[in-house]
Amino acid sequence: MTLSSLPLSTPSLLFPAISLLMLAYTNRFLALANVVRNLHASWRASHEPVLLDQIQNLRRRIQIIKHMQSLGVLSMMLCVVSMTLLFFGNQPLGQVAFGISLLLMIGSLALSLTEIQMSGAALDMQLRDIKCD
Repeated sequence: MTLSSLPLSTPSLLFPAISLLMLAYTNRFLALANVVRNLHASWRASHEPVLLDQIQNLRRRIQIIKHMQSLGVLSMMLCVVSMTLLFFGNQPLGQVAFGISLLLMIGSLALSLTEIQMSGAALDMQLRDIKCD
């Protein structure tokens, strides 16, 4: 079975998407960093147990975001490797690098979905004590 040729332009199509995704991940990380700083100050002042649950959730979410960013960066790097290999005429390795790049991006997006779900759960935790009629 022979694979068809992968044009050099195909991996380059991911660059704008990956760049925007990395910007979104970074903004999410910075927003969480501000929340962590505020919660840390509140916890130091009051030592409320509910804050520990929120801080624990934030720790997990920050770890997930770090992994999302890492997979996104690796995806972009393999995209560049793929383009380089394709440029120099090495179709088989270029295709493999591009395929791995896509898998890494899928992993990054899956972690993003997990973090979004955790974010919703954290907001539910925050609003747990408010009764709505």
